[in-house]
Amino acid sequence: MSEVTIELRGLELFGHHGATEEERREGQRFLFDLELVLETQATETDSLAHTLDYRDAAALVREISDRRSYVLLEALAAACAEGLLQRFPVIQVAQVRVRKPDVVLEAPIEYSAATVERAR
Repeated sequence: MSEVTIELRGLELFGHHGATEEERREGQRFLFDLELVLETQATETDSLAHTLDYRDAAALVREISDRRSYVLLEALAAACAEGLLQRFPVIQVAQVRVRKPDVVLEAPIEYSAATVERAR
């Protein structure tokens, strides 16, 4: 068994999350960055059966984002991290960062973000 870190950066999803009613009603883009630590035999077997299929991780994040509207980025990130650990036993640590690239503030910013890490 080996410890492997898989990263998915910039998974772009449209969601109805935010602190204001308008954000939740109109929706906006969110970018998800996943850093997943696996305990796996995949480095020896070169088999998808012994690792995490990226498509499945991305699909779960979409499912969680679509399931309900979150007020806080940190709550959305936590739901994703916890969901990844529950669904995929190979994941030992799930770190999820949710970025909001279209945030509007008085002074322009690139994005706002929250990062949550959960472990078994």
